[in-house]
Amino acid sequence: MAARPARPGLHRAARPAAVAERLRSVAPPPKKRFGQHFLVDPGVIAAIVRAVAPRPGEALVEIGPGRGAITMPLLERCASLRVVELDRDLAARLRRTPGLEVIESDVLRVDFTALAEAAGDSRKLRIVGNLPYNISTPILFHLLQSVDRIADQHVMLQKEVVDRMAAAPGRKDFGRLTVMLQWRYEIEHLLDVPPEAFDPPPRVDSAVVRMTPKAAAAGIDPARLGELVTVAFSQRRKLLRHTLGRWLAERGASVDFDLQRRAEEVSVEEYLRLAAAVA
Repeated sequence: MAARPARPGLHRAARPAAVAERLRSVAPPPKKRFGQHFLVDPGVIAAIVRAVAPRPGEALVEIGPGRGAITMPLLERCASLRVVELDRDLAARLRRTPGLEVIESDVLRVDFTALAEAAGDSRKLRIVGNLPYNISTPILFHLLQSVDRIADQHVMLQKEVVDRMAAAPGRKDFGRLTVMLQWRYEIEHLLDVPPEAFDPPPRVDSAVVRMTPKAAAAGIDPARLGELVTVAFSQRRKLLRHTLGRWLAERGASVDFDLQRRAEEVSVEEYLRLAAAVA
């Protein structure tokens, strides 16, 4: 199974209000149009940095560094770091920090395969970030396109999204996102983070997840798998014979696959075998 079980506790903030006040005095305020929620809890920051455990010489890329809460402790340990920041005010502030290479861009426009190639020596990227919650799923799928050039990803997301990423078959949160990520990543839910750890506090709980790429199963066309899984989960309440069954029949596919189930009852491995059979 791709998702490793974990029992992450809800990390309670350690005097985040005082930290947030200090950061407000030296950094631009949060901008609603970017969905900014800056991490300010020292305990959570330390836990993330420990989980990443960066070393000098690694090709680290941070998405959405914001005010630099995670950026600075990472930089202290690895000496150089690339960051992707869309907010021009924050990007300008970050450029004043020695050792930082700032890519001022929408993360969905960044070519992570090209970044890995630029790192040289066949080094793979280590991705870190507090992802904007309003576009977190598109970012995950964007990174998936470069998964073969990525060593690991440590990202903060809405807890609901992490629950879907790490879900097991038979659970209501097992869905398209689960299958499309678990087929290429080991998913480990590391840490839950409450709203008060941020400035301003979001209206949802957050979580940190570790994503470790794994080799692609043989004979899988990613586009065909994506199409198959999308069809399967298009009508979750119906048995698969009404959705996936019709899709298979249209392609003249004769496969040994139980269609008298709902989409969430089928394991990732079964979806992969089916995709290989109809490729």
